[in-house]
Amino acid sequence: MSTAPPFASSRPVLLPYQPRWAREFAALAQRLAPLVGSSLLRIDHIGSTAVPGLQAKDVLDVQLTVADLTQTAELTRGLTQAGFQLRAGFRYDEFGQLPAHCPDLRKLYWREPAGERRLHLHVREAGRFNTRFALLMRDYLRAQPAASQAYGRLKQRAATLFPSSIEGYLYIKAPVFELLYHAAAGWAAQTGWEPPAGAA
Repeated sequence: MSTAPPFASSRPVLLPYQPRWAREFAALAQRLAPLVGSSLLRIDHIGSTAVPGLQAKDVLDVQLTVADLTQTAELTRGLTQAGFQLRAGFRYDEFGQLPAHCPDLRKLYWREPAGERRLHLHVREAGRFNTRFALLMRDYLRAQPAASQAYGRLKQRAATLFPSSIEGYLYIKAPVFELLYHAAAGWAAQTGWEPPAGAA
């Protein structure tokens, strides 16, 4: 009997890099800023659609950084009134070297208003591992085309292996991000990288 985990049936569809992704993020950031109010410290385009040249699913990943995840009433009210959908309160990112439900992995997760283009809004806390991780991985892949191309090839192979299963695709892809993280951390130490002062 197979011990492979059960995989969901939605399909991982990868597109070549689309210049419109950067424009769509810029428009979204302008829309979000007045909705979320004073609790917001910065808005960043993250994930594969934020890396020029990298193939990706047509889903914008956006990180909203706040000072305190327990003090987001204004943000929650503004996003809710605009139709954005909060998914199940606090969630946690996964990173194998940190314990599950670690405060450094906690976030709020929102989806787009009904009928709008697919979005993942990750609300994370300033100074936490997961907040820095998202920005570091984006900037490392932007700065290292060879690593970005290799990561793109792996994503394409994962999509080929699991053409009808987004969960299977993610099952293959997720551990690779932990390997990439170690290379990115070394790059950050060598270059003195810190999260950029302004949103990007």
